[in-house]
Amino acid sequence: MKGLVIKNTGSWYTVLTDDGSTVDCKIKGNFRIKGIRSTNPVAVGDRVVVSSPSTGGVQKGLWITEIEDRRNYIIRKSINLSKQSHIIAANVDQALLVVTVVKPETSTTFIDRFLASAEAYRVPVILVFNKTDLLDDEERHYQEMMMNLYETIGYECHAISALDGKGVDALKERLAGKISLLSGNSGVGKSTLINCILPHANLRTAEISDAHHTGMHTTTFSEMIPLGDGWLIDTPGIKGFGTFDMEREELTSYFKEIFEFSKQCRFSDCSHTHEPGCAVLKAVEDHYIAQSRYQSYLSMLEDKDENKYREAF
Repeated sequence: MKGLVIKNTGSWYTVLTDDGSTVDCKIKGNFRIKGIRSTNPVAVGDRVVVSSPSTGGVQKGLWITEIEDRRNYIIRKSINLSKQSHIIAANVDQALLVVTVVKPETSTTFIDRFLASAEAYRVPVILVFNKTDLLDDEERHYQEMMMNLYETIGYECHAISALDGKGVDALKERLAGKISLLSGNSGVGKSTLINCILPHANLRTAEISDAHHTGMHTTTFSEMIPLGDGWLIDTPGIKGFGTFDMEREELTSYFKEIFEFSKQCRFSDCSHTHEPGCAVLKAVEDHYIAQSRYQSYLSMLEDKDENKYREAF
């Protein structure tokens, strides 16, 4: 029997079968010896084959025995196991990255790392700037500059307040009929946003830590929530985004504006760090490429050099 993985609680997977029923399954250990270097070889959004093996005529429960080919996925480096990956979700039409200017502040490096990973695996991203109701004039101006930066690069941006619903209707229109991944740092309001879009979801939310202005994890597992004729994938908040399985020479192409200027570089193998005739360095100097984006690019180059995951990002 075939189906769609709609929930992952760590050791158990809930599968919506093609006949419309839901079943809880485990995975066979041999998934972990097939070259899948992942902490979760099966992810929400996966299409899978479910079997019920028997011994001596007695069924031994339901097991996921096969994963169908993925069309895309969002992946990051595992926090604790640097040589393994963690697949956030598979087979998505788009990703919504929820970010905040305050309480907590989302770093541009985190945003850029997520965007680069999404570019690598062909996942369109919409940036959702939440908590506009908390902003003073200076913070609102900073948010407008950030939105202008990413819109200029080519990313769709929405400014919303999930708490009072401002701007959410326009965002809901972008979700219709699509499988959308919802991701972001802990505390940016993903659960509040889902409750605003789908009041019946009634997801648990938590207050922001006053001491550190950081979020508390309220979602502890990944789950696909029905949304009309589409799906919304809720995932636990993440503190850092370590990129995984990216080659140094490919990195330029995951930054749209850097890639465009790189075509004018004197050397085809230019690293855009020191070479003479580097069009990217000139573009940074002339403010055609934002300094924050260039610094994010350099930090990812450093990952390649040192082969490590830097949680600070």
